[in-house]
Amino acid sequence: MADEHAEIFKNYVGGQWLNSNSENTYEITSPANKDAVLGSFQISGVDDVSQAVDAAHSALASWADTPAPARAHILYKALEIMGRRSEELAETITIEEGKPISDARGEVRRAMNIIEYSAGEGRRMFGYTTPSELPNTMAYTVRRPLGVVALITPWNFPIAIPAWKLAPALICGNTVVFKPASATPLSAVKLVEIFEEAGLPPGVLNLITGPGSSVGNSLVENPKVSGISFTGSTEIGTGIYSAGAKLLKKVQCEMGGKNAVILLSDADLDKALSGIVQGAFGSTGQRCTATSRAIVEEGIYSEFLDQLIDRTAQLKIGDGLDPDVDVSPLSSQYQLDKVMEYIGIGTEEGANLAYGGHVLSDGDYSKGYYIEPTVFTDVTPDMRIAKEEIFGPVLTVFKATDLEDAVRISNDVQFGLSSSVYTRDLPQAFKYVNTVEAGMVHINAPTLGGEVHLPFGGLKASGVGQREQGVEAFNFFSEVITVYIDYADEAKAPANFI
Repeated sequence: MADEHAEIFKNYVGGQWLNSNSENTYEITSPANKDAVLGSFQISGVDDVSQAVDAAHSALASWADTPAPARAHILYKALEIMGRRSEELAETITIEEGKPISDARGEVRRAMNIIEYSAGEGRRMFGYTTPSELPNTMAYTVRRPLGVVALITPWNFPIAIPAWKLAPALICGNTVVFKPASATPLSAVKLVEIFEEAGLPPGVLNLITGPGSSVGNSLVENPKVSGISFTGSTEIGTGIYSAGAKLLKKVQCEMGGKNAVILLSDADLDKALSGIVQGAFGSTGQRCTATSRAIVEEGIYSEFLDQLIDRTAQLKIGDGLDPDVDVSPLSSQYQLDKVMEYIGIGTEEGANLAYGGHVLSDGDYSKGYYIEPTVFTDVTPDMRIAKEEIFGPVLTVFKATDLEDAVRISNDVQFGLSSSVYTRDLPQAFKYVNTVEAGMVHINAPTLGGEVHLPFGGLKASGVGQREQGVEAFNFFSEVITVYIDYADEAKAPANFI
């Protein structure tokens, strides 16, 4: 049960803020200060999920019939409100998730960009017309919403990832049941408050907090849910995709990554180092597109390593609310334990712990989940730290003989989300683009992020189903309907259709 002094936050169902049916709650604390209770949140169950889905289903017909430009008007209003509350949202992200305030502000800007882009689609919900092979027949396509969709989101981007699912789902005319990560429900509450203030009709957006094992599974299994968009681990995503497919639901899953930067001898070393350090240790390595492997051509390996260690040692570690901090705490005790377990595995496997690798627990660090940025060298592709997603500030460094060898190392993992190469050689860059196994590739830039008007997602175990963002987002959250209109005033022979 929750601390009696903690503020209690409720579910949002059918336009009302409600306690869960059990009225049980759980507390969350700040990663920078585990004694700071941020609030108590509902432990929802199957009955709460059914209530939220029913509310979304009841609101569906009216919302789907609302013209898309009118739906866009509400998104634009939400954008304006988010702009007014942007600093509050950024501080909430940092206090709740732990990331540096500069990264949190960037996340809020990203969410605003997504909402703006999606709102614009309200006037671009295009189908197409085409000549029919039949006389006196008009043929065209239109888009129709899926229906009720479930959005299941992770803790590491508690505003941006929900926004990049929610905005396209709404503009396409769907109604939503939103299940945020249990570790970051406060950001989700504030996001829903914004859409409520913007005038979203009751039942169009519903928020349910609680454990994924009960809430998430109930959403997948509910027969009134037509689509599921999930971001999280490969293990859970695989289960959701399999279960959804058996029920003939439309499912997209963005999952894990083990992203590599390839550094060739002719590259701008200073530029590459900046990108690698930012990619590996920014947001404490807790991004799906974070750089977890650096594959360095042997001619510059020693020089690169010396400069890498020097730059890593200069990073400031501390509370993310300090604007000068580069590396903030991990999000939870669970994440800290997981990262330290992998550091232990790396040393046991024979990798060289070249820098960091220790928990920081003295002084200002005593109440948070702090760990030093960590660099492993002498890593071989068969090691677990070379293959498995650690999701923390741990960089593994490999030596490669040439581009072909580097790409071989890069591809030798189950994941294929994001990747990068630093080189001045254009033919080599294009060879890399054509041979690396990743859904997003970067030339002379970090592995991080992407732009809202371009597809986001990976290959292999990094993703399944349609991509997120860009036009792919609207393709996922809508169905194409093909229409034939026979406008002849007399009967004609039936068409030889299949």
